[in-house]
Amino acid sequence: MTHGKARPAREWAAESLFRPMAQRLVPPLARRQVNPLHVVLTHTALGVFTGVLLRRGHRVTPALLLQVKTLLDNLDGQLARATGQTTETGRYLDSEGDVIVNAAVLVGLAGRWGLPLTLLQSLILSVDYLWERDHRAARGEVFRDPPAQAGDDPRVLAALKLAYALYFTPQERVLGALFERRLWAAAGGEPTPADRLAYTPRSINQVAVNLGLSTQLLALGVCLVLKRPRLYLWSLPGQALLLVGVQLWREEQVRRGQQDVRPPLPSYPSSNG
Repeated sequence: MTHGKARPAREWAAESLFRPMAQRLVPPLARRQVNPLHVVLTHTALGVFTGVLLRRGHRVTPALLLQVKTLLDNLDGQLARATGQTTETGRYLDSEGDVIVNAAVLVGLAGRWGLPLTLLQSLILSVDYLWERDHRAARGEVFRDPPAQAGDDPRVLAALKLAYALYFTPQERVLGALFERRLWAAAGGEPTPADRLAYTPRSINQVAVNLGLSTQLLALGVCLVLKRPRLYLWSLPGQALLLVGVQLWREEQVRRGQQDVRPPLPSYPSSNG
């Protein structure tokens, strides 16, 4: 049985590599009643340790540990869904643990530049989140099923929600407002449902989802093995530029749709007849 979440597009690294391997681990861990939250904490700690090794100049061992971290990151959600242990705590903890790992890894690689690069990486991942949300909203689909409301410690959940509100929510609001303004500008006014469909084609999700975290850490692992970690660091601005190009392209799709629905100009008889 597959315990994955259907998405408008597939992240190749996750769907073809890490998720199938993680799926094999679900039955034995479920039989042993492993708590998915413990899996989240384990891969977060593993990622932070990887950052320490990178800071000390290690390359091959961190490359391998990052893939283990990614495997476990693809496992926790599957295990939670298979055992009926999906919680809000798990969702928030997973997202915030990933940011901690990304910061540890990028600081380990780039020193003081690691934190700005972490923010840039977060913005790239937020674009994926927002484009999927808008894709589903334009088609009247449910974005994400609500988690079970059992098993959450109120104090822990409140702390996690506060951390999310301080770090992720401003990014989502700024980017979401920017995308909406760009849509209104491309549509020349209030967007129609057809404009929103044109603005959110599946192809943009195919680009954004394949800049997801599984892909990011796989690419970094390859660069570390090749002793070219800076190649990955420079790829982050490149990824941002790619998303800017995709954004401009989807605005053009809206403008083209507007031209297609405009009534033809009236024709007048020639005065030279």
